[in-house]
Amino acid sequence: MYLKRGKQFFLLSIVSAFILLTACSQKSENNNKSDQLDIVTTISIIADLVENIVGDKGVVEFIVPVGDNPEDYELISSDLMKVNNADILFMNGWGLEEVIERGLTNVTNVNIVHLTEGITPINLVGEDVPDPHAWFDVSLVANYYVQNILGELKTIDADNSEYYDQNAKAYISQLEALDTWIKEEIEKIPEKNRVIIISENALKYYGEAYGFKTEGIWELNSHSEGTPQQISRIVDLVRAIELPALFIETTVDERYMEMISNETNVPIAGAIYTDALGKPGSDGETYIKMLRYNTELFVEGLSK
Repeated sequence: MYLKRGKQFFLLSIVSAFILLTACSQKSENNNKSDQLDIVTTISIIADLVENIVGDKGVVEFIVPVGDNPEDYELISSDLMKVNNADILFMNGWGLEEVIERGLTNVTNVNIVHLTEGITPINLVGEDVPDPHAWFDVSLVANYYVQNILGELKTIDADNSEYYDQNAKAYISQLEALDTWIKEEIEKIPEKNRVIIISENALKYYGEAYGFKTEGIWELNSHSEGTPQQISRIVDLVRAIELPALFIETTVDERYMEMISNETNVPIAGAIYTDALGKPGSDGETYIKMLRYNTELFVEGLSK
């Protein structure tokens, strides 16, 4: 893996010089054709947040394909071209896109914004390192992600500040309604069943905000995954608390949770969205739909 990544980085370094030379001229040509902002985000979840605020004043693209893990995604040359043609790049931060950030070192001049700026983090279990999945607390999205996006858009496009303010206000209203709805829905789950177990322990912020204990086989998808010790710990936990359901994720190999399900005879209730939205037309095609779908699945699986 080290040799593979080293080779890919070397190749990226070769093409990056050409990309940097051509990006400015292409950017100038694009600006002559349209007054819209060119915005790039790392993940689809952030792209949806930005789209709700930028509206028709910008075109938003994301780097990590739906279904891939952002923690270990490696940039390709077309990603570098996309970034270098952008007015701004929005990232989550807190190490979620560590490999991407490393790949962009010294190859782009684009303004990079971390949307977790200002949030008090929940650390990974056993480590003094922030868990990056803060978007699972809707109030943090409304109060930090949206505000950070809004501030940057107003900085780079001051002429449309009022438009962005109006869009942000409308979207925050939707987020506040979602936050209230989630809190009401989880009351349907018996307190003893308010435990969510998935492969990656990505739901700490959801658990903190809405009253769940959360567990995962591993802490991050970039960490050691599915060791016998990790599997055994979760099997023992599931048996001890007599949980009615387990869950898998759309971006993670389901075999690990299937192994635990088979060992404990506890069914898998379904697949939730964690590091990426669903495809267009799916139950998780937007951030709000994703959180609603996940919550409905938790209520269905854990209320039994």
